Amino acid sequence: MENQSFEFSSELTLDPFVIPPGGKYPIFFLGIFIYIFGISCNLTLLALIILNRNLHKPMYFILFSLPLNDLIGLSAMLPKVLSDIVTETHKIHYLLCVLQAFLLHMYGGGILFILAAMSFDRYVAICMPLRYSSVMTPRVTSCIIALVWGLNFVLIVSLFSLQTRLPRCKYAVLNVFCDNPSLLKLTCGNTTVNNIIGLFNTAVIQVVSISIQAYSYVKILITCVVTRKSEAKAKAVNTCVAQLVILVMFEVVGTFTILSHRFKNVSVDMQKIMGMLIFIVPPLLNPIVYGLYTKEIRSTLLRVLKNRVSI
Repeated sequence: MENQSFEFSSELTLDPFVIPPGGKYPIFFLGIFIYIFGISCNLTLLALIILNRNLHKPMYFILFSLPLNDLIGLSAMLPKVLSDIVTETHKIHYLLCVLQAFLLHMYGGGILFILAAMSFDRYVAICMPLRYSSVMTPRVTSCIIALVWGLNFVLIVSLFSLQTRLPRCKYAVLNVFCDNPSLLKLTCGNTTVNNIIGLFNTAVIQVVSISIQAYSYVKILITCVVTRKSEAKAKAVNTCVAQLVILVMFEVVGTFTILSHRFKNVSVDMQKIMGMLIFIVPPLLNPIVYGLYTKEIRSTLLRVLKNRVSI
């Protein structure tokens, strides 16, 4: 019992970046700037949706989950990495490592489910404009948001619950942050079941998200072509292009990161960099693409700034 307690309370060692002499503080301050910028943009978007009644609509209630999810991903990873760079400690408690990995996987699955929910909302708005208010009722909107977070939570919990059955015999995490593949590499038991469940969960998230988005955007494009209305076309383009850019970017980086753990010839430093980009780039771009690029949010932000300047 005492040995088991030690196993779950011990510290792990993280694998640091190789930083050239004199590069520690420039990288740290650059990271701090990125973190503050990302947090500020996402908090601004959240505040705009909460405080402005003209944004209290199904589209923006669903959009609300996106910056919230971005805050989870950015805050779960970047502060710890920056702290380790400047202090050169590279240590983390085992339970905190599991918590960090859990939050990062929640973020990864969450962004795909949220994008799917947003695409469905735009499908109803553009393809069934007269029925939008009757379809996207407060109850349906609440159910969609609950399903997005609930399904993601169940899938990630099922993945991490399998960790408890495996004995841990290593203490060096081969990454600058904790994730499920890195935690599995600390175990001595057979990880076949964990790998199968991990790939299955990834497939479920990808198939559900991509299927909903593909169906929604194909229908939007068909509606755009059939109606031949410039307003409908502009709406479809504004909705589709921004989201598809973020989706493709996330998919490319995410796919490389997942596959990089399956192939030994991929550079460890490249794994670290690509892995970090998933939790940095979307939180920086999402508020701009989905916030400032959306006419109502942009006009609301400009109105708020104008009122503050005039005070």
